[in-house]
Amino acid sequence: MSSKNDMKLGVFIAAAGIVILFGKLGVFGFLGRALWPLVILIPGLFLHVLFFSRRASASVLLPAGILTVYGLLLGLCNAWGWGLMRHLWPLLLLGIAIGLYEYSLYSPGRSGRLTTTAVILGLLSVILLVFSLLGTGALYLIGAILVAAGAWLMFGRGKPGGGKKWNGGW
Repeated sequence: MSSKNDMKLGVFIAAAGIVILFGKLGVFGFLGRALWPLVILIPGLFLHVLFFSRRASASVLLPAGILTVYGLLLGLCNAWGWGLMRHLWPLLLLGIAIGLYEYSLYSPGRSGRLTTTAVILGLLSVILLVFSLLGTGALYLIGAILVAAGAWLMFGRGKPGGGKKWNGGW
């Protein structure tokens, strides 16, 4: 064998040894447990890229929207605990609503009924999510945000028109 072939064979053997050692140390198992939602998210993003690069029809947007939302939701639950799904389950409906809405927005036929269905399903999802979060500490966060927004509107914005009061146009 030539020295060039020996080098290639040596690199291959060393790489095989590294893969075996990483496998025995549990690296691949950890990556599989941590990153499996990417198996759902990446195809959704890829379908979006296919459509927006004009390589696929609008029909790919329905599964693209669903897979993208589901991949994000499952990644969130995988990272911060599956107990979140008790409150975030309405986002499963939102995935379908987003897929339908994208399809209705970009499809050549543009059905108004499909858009209406997507919007109603999306609103239902948001309403169910709010009701689901009412029993958690999220209500405190919403209250704090509303208080801060009200205080900002009352005191922090400054006076419009350089401090002049609006006189109703007279």
